[in-house]
Amino acid sequence: MAGRFYEDWKVGDRIEHELRRTVTETDNLLITALTHNPQPLHLDAEAASQSEFGRILVNGVFTFGLMIGVSVGDTTQGVLIANLGYDQVVMPSPVFVGDTLRGETTVAELKDSRSRPQAGIVTFAHRMLNQRGEVVCRCLRSALIRRRPA
Repeated sequence: MAGRFYEDWKVGDRIEHELRRTVTETDNLLITALTHNPQPLHLDAEAASQSEFGRILVNGVFTFGLMIGVSVGDTTQGVLIANLGYDQVVMPSPVFVGDTLRGETTVAELKDSRSRPQAGIVTFAHRMLNQRGEVVCRCLRSALIRRRPA
């Protein structure tokens, strides 16, 4: 099991996730098609070339999903009961095909669960950065995490 039990976390714990990913055209096309998103900025090179970005933008759903996905092995794998919510999701810089993304996570808050004494709530602050160190996505994720078995 790669994840950590609730009592293994401390506010301020920080992880630089080792997994990095270079975004491909296929990644962008698949997520855009799977989500039925007809936005020309994601699909139409000619239309995107006329935008302020001058080229196709990677669908933000992919960026957000990748940010959460690369964190799982270091945070919640094997200990997650449920993700309770995602807050303050922002994408301050665009992502383009060919960008290489990496993630970082910091524990922002710990809270005992009132309804489940065998669990606690960990609020993770996730950040995804490109190869230039620019933040391309960030959010807070509240996760209900199992406590260490007695």
